[in-house]
Amino acid sequence: MILVSRHLEPPNPSPQPSRHQPVLLEETVRLLAPERGGFFVDATVGGGGHAEALLAASPEVRLLALDRDATALERARMRLERFGDRVEFVHAPFSALASLLGPERVGAVDGLLADVGVSSDQLDERQRGFSFQQDGPLDMRMDRTTQKTSAAVLLANAGEDELETWLREYGEERWSRRIAHAIVKQRRFGPLLRTSQLADLVARTVPGGRGGIHPATRTFQALRIVVNRELDELDALLEQAPELLARDGRFAVISFHSLEDRRVKEAFRAEVRGGRAEDLAPRGVVPSAAEKRANPRSRSARLRALRRL
Repeated sequence: MILVSRHLEPPNPSPQPSRHQPVLLEETVRLLAPERGGFFVDATVGGGGHAEALLAASPEVRLLALDRDATALERARMRLERFGDRVEFVHAPFSALASLLGPERVGAVDGLLADVGVSSDQLDERQRGFSFQQDGPLDMRMDRTTQKTSAAVLLANAGEDELETWLREYGEERWSRRIAHAIVKQRRFGPLLRTSQLADLVARTVPGGRGGIHPATRTFQALRIVVNRELDELDALLEQAPELLARDGRFAVISFHSLEDRRVKEAFRAEVRGGRAEDLAPRGVVPSAAEKRANPRSRSARLRALRRL
């Protein structure tokens, strides 16, 4: 077993203003209908773009802003400062939402939003290790204040079969076995500690990506999902959300790959079949050609929304 540091890092004490562009902003606001006023939750507030639009839509909107990334929460606090006490900020994962709301707010949420993608702020900060576009430590933790296990730790200690399963199931990587074998073989010479090391290893191991997509894209996605238990988090939110909504309450989810979207679609379909909700976007809403040109990172996004009956 190769030991890799599991130290926790404090969030940046002075985060810069967010550079993240909120995806499907107009469509999300339209489906959540904040002009009704009421109590809203942005379960992944990030840079605060969606939250800002919801609060600006009506002075009667009150918002709970949630994020597991402490630095993102501080960026949102800066952006939403002008709304004063209409906003409450909480550092927590969205799986904890029901317990955070308490009994008095269960069944009283008029609008709930979860944008479950990685933000541009996280991708562009090389020290976070989410992207292979620039060299940085293999970290990938959404919450560096409490999460102990980074991507480097996982790669140093997981067996080949376990690595192959992650790459196949969470990255939908066709070359999962070959990449897993290469990672284990590389450990004989030293641990993988940098994003550039892993990206180069994958690029040397498998054929080049199609359509200009880097061959390490799916590997990085799979590791990020495992490090942050992202699908478990999403499943927990999808299970809690229907009971949290008020009558006519809206629930919107923006996902960025098929693993997430499939879960959202199936959960929404169950609510509709049970006669408890109306699907406001049965086929999902995708970015326009103009938005994709302006923000290429939006290209894989899909928005789904539900209204409680």
